[in-house]
Amino acid sequence: MIKKKAKLIFKHNYFEIVEEGDYVICAISGKEIFLKNLNYWNVDLQEAYYSAHEANERFKSLKNKKS
Repeated sequence: MIKKKAKLIFKHNYFEIVEEGDYVICAISGKEIFLKNLNYWNVDLQEAYYSAHEANERFKSLKNKKS
């Protein structure tokens, strides 16, 4: 099996596949996320997150920038 990185457009409750692939990269950890396991993303930043932990880290970093 050849793994290929996908290109997605993140929407509020789903994502559109622009370029077929098996995975995307977490914006925080750099881990590969298989599309079937992709549950966390940010629509405004168009970023994927490996888990709730990484999503929360990004949220906290954005909140600190506004302060």
